[in-house]
Amino acid sequence: MEQAEDPYYVTMYYPGSVYVDMSDIVPPEVRPKPAVPAKPPNVGAPSPPNPFPPQGPGFGGGSSVSVAPPSSIPVPIGSHGLGHLAGHGVGHGVSHGGAHNAVHTGDLGHTGSHSSSGGSTLLGYIGIDTIIEQMRKKTMKTGFDFNIMVVGHSGLGKSTLVNTLFKSQVSRKSAGWSRDDKIPKTVEIKSVSHVIEEGGVKMKLTVVDTPGFGDQINNDNCWEPICKYINEQYEKFLKEEVNITRKKRIPDTRVHCCLYFISPTGHSLRQLDLEFMKRLSHSVNIIPIIAKADTMTVEERQEFKQRVRKELEMIGIEFYPQKEFDEDMEDKSDNDKIREVMPFAVVGSNKEYQVNGKRVLGRNTAWGVVEVENPNHCEFAQLRDFLIRSHLQDLKEVTHNIHYETYRAKRLNENGGLHPISSNDTQESNL
Repeated sequence: MEQAEDPYYVTMYYPGSVYVDMSDIVPPEVRPKPAVPAKPPNVGAPSPPNPFPPQGPGFGGGSSVSVAPPSSIPVPIGSHGLGHLAGHGVGHGVSHGGAHNAVHTGDLGHTGSHSSSGGSTLLGYIGIDTIIEQMRKKTMKTGFDFNIMVVGHSGLGKSTLVNTLFKSQVSRKSAGWSRDDKIPKTVEIKSVSHVIEEGGVKMKLTVVDTPGFGDQINNDNCWEPICKYINEQYEKFLKEEVNITRKKRIPDTRVHCCLYFISPTGHSLRQLDLEFMKRLSHSVNIIPIIAKADTMTVEERQEFKQRVRKELEMIGIEFYPQKEFDEDMEDKSDNDKIREVMPFAVVGSNKEYQVNGKRVLGRNTAWGVVEVENPNHCEFAQLRDFLIRSHLQDLKEVTHNIHYETYRAKRLNENGGLHPISSNDTQESNL
């Protein structure tokens, strides 16, 4: 009897399945002949169109031809082999059973992934780009730390500028300082922290102030307390890293950015300015800014900026972003434009004025209102975009990968490696 006349041998093929002839396993005379099964409603109906072209015999629905053994499927010369094809099969019209069978046969030769400098061509959407959304969601849940230090002598508007940058009262003076407080005789380190939330993203902002810097008759070594504070934060982070039982998230108090305020003299940098930036440029990201830029004309401002850049270059002081940290030509191009503008000549203000029917932050003078965010008046907007909107993450990465790693390597080489700290030792040190 021919198979075509026996209802038991009716070949029924469903898209996405593998045909198996049971007569090769159990002889037909051993089992009873069942009744003819009812035809499923989808048999004989036109198959849905395949969004991908057939990949070979037995791939892609709509055919009653069973999948041939892998060894009999021809593979074009120079292709990746069937294993590579099967690896891309799921989700592209290739039957899961066929792909699974092909991967486990063991006689396919090359089944590994293909890697080349040009990358592999995807046959369809995978979802790699969703990692950005995953990172965004996690950041929104956990938030992040950003620690900024302001250095400069009194009266340069450090607190006002920080409040203007973050459009809130975040400076130390805004948190209980009064004008009756006397200038300290030595440099002090004062910090205040706030949690700022915008668009569902939380940032723990710590502003570190340095009252007393440059305000004394003798300013010798006045940078030492600042350098000591920066290194102490590295030491805290290092000790947390070498703990036997580490925290899931180590508190980050390391200084990510140091805004150094230059007095708008219009002449040249003070020796103290040069000495400070020279000594700390390898420990922290220094961003020099010219304070109260509205006290100079546009021409005076440009001449002073060029003079400052020339002096820093002659002494070999590199401020952030350093040329050696440019990762590629795109980074170099973007950072070159920023380096040409630095040091930023800025004006800070917490007061709003009505200008051309709009409320703007500015300073009212006898000649009109100096608009803080107007690029024709000062470079505050460029500083804000650079510091917060384009390079904030890079500031954190350079702090961790460059400055902190330099300190860490030095400490480990000096002591022959730090010994792990138990939780009891950590509790005692925090007391």
